[in-house]
Amino acid sequence: MLPLFAVAQTNYQQAEEYFKQENFSKAKPVFEKYLKQHPGDKKTREYLGDIAGYQKDWDTAISYYKSLVNEEESNANYHFKYGGALGFKALSVSRIRAVSYIGDIKHHLERAAALDPKHIETRWALVEFYIQLPVIVGGSEKKAIAYANELGTISKVDEYLAKGYIAEYSGRPKDAEKYYKKAIEVGGSPHTYEKLAGLYEKNNQPKEALETTSKSLKIHKRNQLNYQIGKISAQYNLEPEYGIECLSEYLANYSIKDGVPKDWAYYRLAQIYKNLGKKQIALTWINKALIDRKDFKEAQQEKSLILAL
Repeated sequence: MLPLFAVAQTNYQQAEEYFKQENFSKAKPVFEKYLKQHPGDKKTREYLGDIAGYQKDWDTAISYYKSLVNEEESNANYHFKYGGALGFKALSVSRIRAVSYIGDIKHHLERAAALDPKHIETRWALVEFYIQLPVIVGGSEKKAIAYANELGTISKVDEYLAKGYIAEYSGRPKDAEKYYKKAIEVGGSPHTYEKLAGLYEKNNQPKEALETTSKSLKIHKRNQLNYQIGKISAQYNLEPEYGIECLSEYLANYSIKDGVPKDWAYYRLAQIYKNLGKKQIALTWINKALIDRKDFKEAQQEKSLILAL
Protein backbone atom coordinates (compact mmCIF):
# COMPACT_ATOMS: atom_id res chain seq x y z
CA MET A 1 0.00 0.00 0.00
CA LEU A 2 2.86 2.43 0.74
CA PRO A 3 4.15 2.60 -2.85
CA LEU A 4 0.59 3.17 -4.09
CA PHE A 5 0.11 5.95 -1.55
CA ALA A 6 3.40 7.54 -2.59
CA VAL A 7 2.36 7.47 -6.27
CA ALA A 8 -1.01 9.03 -5.42
CA GLN A 9 0.70 11.81 -3.45
CA THR A 10 3.17 12.46 -6.27
CA ASN A 11 0.34 12.65 -8.82
CA TYR A 12 -1.57 15.07 -6.58
CA GLN A 13 1.50 17.28 -6.10
CA GLN A 14 2.04 17.28 -9.87
CA ALA A 15 -1.59 18.34 -10.34
CA GLU A 16 -1.01 21.21 -7.93
CA GLU A 17 1.99 22.28 -10.01
CA TYR A 18 -0.15 22.13 -13.15
CA PHE A 19 -2.74 24.27 -11.35
CA LYS A 20 -0.13 26.91 -10.45
CA GLN A 21 0.93 26.97 -14.10
CA GLU A 22 -2.76 27.34 -15.13
CA ASN A 23 -2.49 24.07 -17.05
CA PHE A 24 -6.00 23.11 -15.99
CA SER A 25 -6.57 20.43 -18.63
CA LYS A 26 -3.90 18.31 -16.92
CA ALA A 27 -4.72 19.23 -13.33
CA LYS A 28 -8.50 18.71 -13.52
CA PRO A 29 -8.65 14.92 -14.19
CA VAL A 30 -6.18 14.20 -11.37
CA PHE A 31 -8.23 16.26 -8.92
CA GLU A 32 -11.48 14.65 -10.09
CA LYS A 33 -10.04 11.17 -9.64
CA TYR A 34 -8.76 12.06 -6.19
CA LEU A 35 -12.15 13.50 -5.20
CA LYS A 36 -13.90 10.25 -6.13
CA GLN A 37 -11.63 8.47 -3.67
CA HIS A 38 -11.83 11.25 -1.06
CA PRO A 39 -15.24 12.94 -1.57
CA GLY A 40 -14.90 15.03 1.59
CA ASP A 41 -11.59 16.65 0.69
CA LYS A 42 -12.10 20.42 0.84
CA LYS A 43 -8.88 21.50 -0.85
CA THR A 44 -9.63 19.35 -3.90
CA ARG A 45 -13.14 20.76 -4.19
CA GLU A 46 -11.71 24.26 -3.93
CA TYR A 47 -9.22 23.50 -6.71
CA LEU A 48 -12.00 22.16 -8.91
CA GLY A 49 -14.18 25.17 -8.13
CA ASP A 50 -11.30 27.47 -9.09
CA ILE A 51 -10.74 25.58 -12.35
CA ALA A 52 -14.44 25.83 -13.18
CA GLY A 53 -14.23 29.56 -12.50
CA TYR A 54 -11.24 29.98 -14.80
CA GLN A 55 -13.22 28.13 -17.47
CA LYS A 56 -16.27 30.35 -16.81
CA ASP A 57 -18.33 27.32 -15.87
CA TRP A 58 -20.11 29.28 -13.15
CA ASP A 59 -22.72 26.64 -12.27
CA THR A 60 -20.02 24.08 -11.47
CA ALA A 61 -17.94 26.63 -9.54
CA ILE A 62 -21.02 27.67 -7.55
CA SER A 63 -21.76 24.02 -6.71
CA TYR A 64 -18.27 23.40 -5.30
CA TYR A 65 -18.08 26.67 -3.37
CA LYS A 66 -21.59 26.31 -1.96
CA SER A 67 -20.73 22.92 -0.48
CA LEU A 68 -17.59 24.39 1.09
CA VAL A 69 -19.48 27.34 2.62
CA ASN A 70 -22.12 24.98 4.02
CA GLU A 71 -19.46 22.85 5.69
CA GLU A 72 -17.25 25.70 6.94
CA GLU A 73 -19.39 28.78 7.44
CA SER A 74 -16.60 30.73 9.15
CA ASN A 75 -14.16 30.52 6.23
CA ALA A 76 -13.85 33.98 4.64
CA ASN A 77 -12.20 32.71 1.48
CA TYR A 78 -15.03 30.26 0.76
CA HIS A 79 -17.60 33.04 1.15
CA PHE A 80 -15.54 35.32 -1.13
CA LYS A 81 -15.26 32.70 -3.87
CA TYR A 82 -18.92 31.70 -3.60
CA GLY A 83 -20.07 35.33 -3.72
CA GLY A 84 -17.72 36.02 -6.63
CA ALA A 85 -18.95 33.03 -8.63
CA LEU A 86 -22.54 34.12 -8.04
CA GLY A 87 -21.60 37.59 -9.26
CA PHE A 88 -20.13 36.28 -12.50
CA LYS A 89 -23.15 34.03 -12.97
CA ALA A 90 -25.39 37.10 -12.57
CA LEU A 91 -23.41 38.87 -15.30
CA SER A 92 -23.97 35.94 -17.68
CA VAL A 93 -27.79 35.94 -17.47
CA SER A 94 -30.52 38.44 -18.29
CA ARG A 95 -30.89 41.53 -16.10
CA ILE A 96 -34.22 40.27 -14.79
CA ARG A 97 -32.66 36.96 -13.67
CA ALA A 98 -29.57 38.71 -12.36
CA VAL A 99 -31.62 40.59 -9.76
CA SER A 100 -32.38 37.30 -8.00
CA TYR A 101 -28.66 36.80 -7.29
CA ILE A 102 -28.00 40.20 -5.72
CA GLY A 103 -29.02 39.30 -2.16
CA ASP A 104 -26.79 36.22 -2.01
CA ILE A 105 -23.82 38.00 -3.62
CA LYS A 106 -24.06 40.81 -1.08
CA HIS A 107 -24.48 38.41 1.84
CA HIS A 108 -21.47 36.24 1.06
CA LEU A 109 -19.09 39.05 0.15
CA GLU A 110 -20.02 41.05 3.25
CA ARG A 111 -19.73 37.90 5.37
CA ALA A 112 -16.22 37.33 3.99
CA ALA A 113 -15.29 40.93 4.84
CA ALA A 114 -16.63 40.56 8.38
CA LEU A 115 -14.76 37.28 8.93
CA ASP A 116 -11.42 38.58 7.66
CA PRO A 117 -10.58 42.27 8.25
CA LYS A 118 -7.52 41.96 6.00
CA HIS A 119 -9.12 40.24 3.00
CA ILE A 120 -8.20 42.66 0.20
CA GLU A 121 -9.91 40.77 -2.64
CA THR A 122 -13.26 40.78 -0.85
CA ARG A 123 -13.15 44.52 -0.30
CA TRP A 124 -12.26 45.12 -3.93
CA ALA A 125 -15.19 42.92 -4.95
CA LEU A 126 -17.51 44.96 -2.71
CA VAL A 127 -16.23 48.24 -4.14
CA GLU A 128 -17.04 46.96 -7.65
CA PHE A 129 -20.35 45.46 -6.52
CA TYR A 130 -21.72 48.65 -4.96
CA ILE A 131 -20.43 51.06 -7.62
CA GLN A 132 -21.66 48.99 -10.57
CA LEU A 133 -25.03 48.05 -9.08
CA PRO A 134 -27.86 50.44 -10.01
CA VAL A 135 -29.13 52.48 -7.05
CA ILE A 136 -32.62 51.09 -7.55
CA VAL A 137 -31.43 47.59 -6.56
CA GLY A 138 -28.97 48.56 -3.82
CA GLY A 139 -26.04 50.27 -5.53
CA SER A 140 -24.32 52.89 -3.41
CA GLU A 141 -21.22 55.01 -4.04
CA LYS A 142 -21.15 55.78 -0.33
CA LYS A 143 -20.82 52.07 0.51
CA ALA A 144 -18.22 51.59 -2.22
CA ILE A 145 -16.16 54.41 -0.70
CA ALA A 146 -16.57 52.87 2.76
CA TYR A 147 -14.96 49.63 1.53
CA ALA A 148 -12.26 51.64 -0.23
CA ASN A 149 -11.53 53.24 3.15
CA GLU A 150 -11.30 49.76 4.68
CA LEU A 151 -8.76 48.87 2.00
CA GLY A 152 -6.73 51.83 3.28
CA THR A 153 -6.25 50.12 6.65
CA ILE A 154 -4.63 47.20 4.81
CA SER A 155 -2.95 48.91 1.84
CA LYS A 156 -2.90 52.63 1.00
CA VAL A 157 -2.13 51.82 -2.62
CA ASP A 158 -5.30 49.75 -2.90
CA GLU A 159 -7.31 52.51 -1.24
CA TYR A 160 -6.15 55.08 -3.79
CA LEU A 161 -6.65 52.68 -6.70
CA ALA A 162 -10.16 51.85 -5.48
CA LYS A 163 -11.08 55.50 -5.05
CA GLY A 164 -9.64 56.22 -8.48
CA TYR A 165 -11.76 53.41 -9.91
CA ILE A 166 -14.90 54.77 -8.18
CA ALA A 167 -14.26 58.29 -9.49
CA GLU A 168 -13.53 57.01 -13.00
CA TYR A 169 -16.65 54.84 -13.07
CA SER A 170 -18.73 57.78 -11.81
CA GLY A 171 -17.48 60.10 -14.55
CA ARG A 172 -15.06 62.22 -12.48
CA PRO A 173 -11.76 61.85 -14.40
CA LYS A 174 -10.00 64.68 -12.50
CA ASP A 175 -10.65 62.98 -9.17
CA ALA A 176 -9.57 59.64 -10.65
CA GLU A 177 -6.34 61.22 -11.89
CA LYS A 178 -5.64 62.60 -8.41
CA TYR A 179 -6.08 59.20 -6.76
CA TYR A 180 -4.08 57.27 -9.37
CA LYS A 181 -1.22 59.76 -8.94
CA LYS A 182 -1.36 59.18 -5.17
CA ALA A 183 -1.21 55.42 -5.82
CA ILE A 184 1.93 55.98 -7.90
CA GLU A 185 3.49 58.10 -5.14
CA VAL A 186 2.80 55.48 -2.46
CA GLY A 187 3.39 52.28 -4.44
CA GLY A 188 4.75 53.05 -7.89
CA SER A 189 4.03 49.56 -9.24
CA PRO A 190 3.54 48.97 -12.99
CA HIS A 191 -0.19 48.57 -12.29
CA THR A 192 -0.48 52.07 -10.80
CA TYR A 193 1.11 53.62 -13.88
CA GLU A 194 -1.09 51.46 -16.11
CA LYS A 195 -4.26 52.73 -14.43
CA LEU A 196 -3.24 56.38 -14.87
CA ALA A 197 -2.18 55.88 -18.49
CA GLY A 198 -5.43 54.02 -19.21
CA LEU A 199 -7.43 56.90 -17.73
CA TYR A 200 -5.63 59.38 -20.00
CA GLU A 201 -6.32 57.23 -23.07
CA LYS A 202 -10.02 56.94 -22.23
CA ASN A 203 -10.23 60.71 -21.87
CA ASN A 204 -8.45 61.50 -25.14
CA GLN A 205 -5.19 62.62 -23.53
CA PRO A 206 -2.69 60.55 -25.54
CA LYS A 207 0.29 62.80 -24.80
CA GLU A 208 -0.18 62.31 -21.05
CA ALA A 209 -0.72 58.56 -21.56
CA LEU A 210 2.54 58.34 -23.51
CA GLU A 211 4.47 60.30 -20.88
CA THR A 212 3.09 58.12 -18.05
CA THR A 213 3.91 54.87 -19.84
CA SER A 214 7.40 56.16 -20.68
CA LYS A 215 8.04 56.92 -17.00
CA SER A 216 6.94 53.41 -16.08
CA LEU A 217 9.25 51.92 -18.72
CA LYS A 218 12.26 53.83 -17.34
CA ILE A 219 11.55 52.57 -13.82
CA HIS A 220 10.29 49.03 -14.37
CA LYS A 221 12.03 48.00 -17.62
CA ARG A 222 9.09 45.80 -18.63
CA ASN A 223 9.14 44.88 -22.30
CA GLN A 224 5.35 44.99 -22.57
CA LEU A 225 5.54 48.74 -21.97
CA ASN A 226 7.50 49.11 -25.22
CA TYR A 227 4.45 47.74 -27.01
CA GLN A 228 2.09 50.06 -25.11
CA ILE A 229 4.13 53.09 -26.14
CA GLY A 230 4.12 51.91 -29.75
CA LYS A 231 0.36 51.39 -29.61
CA ILE A 232 -0.29 54.92 -28.34
CA SER A 233 2.09 56.33 -30.95
CA ALA A 234 0.31 54.43 -33.74
CA GLN A 235 -3.26 55.15 -32.63
CA TYR A 236 -2.78 58.87 -32.09
CA ASN A 237 -0.05 59.62 -34.64
CA LEU A 238 2.20 60.80 -31.84
CA GLU A 239 6.01 60.76 -31.75
CA PRO A 240 6.36 58.20 -34.58
CA GLU A 241 10.13 57.73 -34.30
CA TYR A 242 9.82 56.96 -30.59
CA GLY A 243 6.99 54.52 -31.36
CA ILE A 244 9.09 52.72 -33.99
CA GLU A 245 12.04 52.55 -31.57
CA CYS A 246 9.91 51.03 -28.78
CA LEU A 247 8.18 48.51 -31.05
CA SER A 248 11.55 47.43 -32.47
CA GLU A 249 12.79 46.97 -28.90
CA TYR A 250 9.66 44.97 -28.08
CA LEU A 251 10.21 42.60 -30.99
CA ALA A 252 13.93 42.23 -30.26
CA ASN A 253 13.25 41.20 -26.64
CA TYR A 254 9.91 39.44 -27.13
CA SER A 255 8.89 36.46 -25.02
CA ILE A 256 5.49 34.83 -24.59
CA LYS A 257 5.34 36.32 -21.08
CA ASP A 258 5.00 39.79 -22.62
CA GLY A 259 1.39 38.93 -23.39
CA VAL A 260 0.89 40.74 -26.71
CA PRO A 261 1.71 38.56 -29.77
CA LYS A 262 4.29 39.75 -32.29
CA ASP A 263 1.67 40.21 -35.02
CA TRP A 264 0.17 43.10 -33.06
CA ALA A 265 3.57 44.80 -32.94
CA TYR A 266 3.87 44.35 -36.72
CA TYR A 267 0.38 45.83 -37.06
CA ARG A 268 1.33 48.89 -34.97
CA LEU A 269 4.50 49.44 -37.00
CA ALA A 270 2.41 49.35 -40.16
CA GLN A 271 0.07 51.96 -38.66
CA ILE A 272 2.96 54.28 -37.80
CA TYR A 273 4.51 54.02 -41.27
CA LYS A 274 1.06 54.59 -42.80
CA ASN A 275 0.74 57.74 -40.67
CA LEU A 276 4.13 58.85 -42.01
CA GLY A 277 2.94 58.25 -45.59
CA LYS A 278 5.53 55.51 -46.18
CA LYS A 279 3.27 53.11 -48.07
CA GLN A 280 5.76 50.39 -49.05
CA ILE A 281 7.26 50.04 -45.58
CA ALA A 282 3.75 50.00 -44.08
CA LEU A 283 2.76 47.23 -46.52
CA THR A 284 5.82 45.20 -45.56
CA TRP A 285 4.84 45.26 -41.88
CA ILE A 286 1.12 44.64 -42.42
CA ASN A 287 1.88 41.66 -44.66
CA LYS A 288 4.17 40.32 -41.96
CA ALA A 289 1.27 40.56 -39.48
CA LEU A 290 -1.02 38.70 -41.90
CA ILE A 291 1.53 35.95 -42.56
CA ASP A 292 1.43 35.13 -38.85
CA ARG A 293 -2.38 35.25 -38.71
CA LYS A 294 -4.37 35.31 -41.94
CA ASP A 295 -7.70 35.95 -40.16
CA PHE A 296 -6.35 39.07 -38.40
CA LYS A 297 -9.35 41.34 -39.13
CA GLU A 298 -7.80 44.55 -37.86
CA ALA A 299 -4.73 43.95 -40.03
CA GLN A 300 -6.91 43.23 -43.07
CA GLN A 301 -8.73 46.53 -42.56
CA GLU A 302 -5.44 48.38 -42.03
CA LYS A 303 -4.06 46.92 -45.27
CA SER A 304 -7.01 48.36 -47.17
CA LEU A 305 -6.25 51.80 -45.72
CA ILE A 306 -2.57 51.49 -46.64
CA LEU A 307 -3.36 50.44 -50.21
CA ALA A 308 -5.61 53.49 -50.54
CA LEU A 309 -2.70 55.86 -49.87
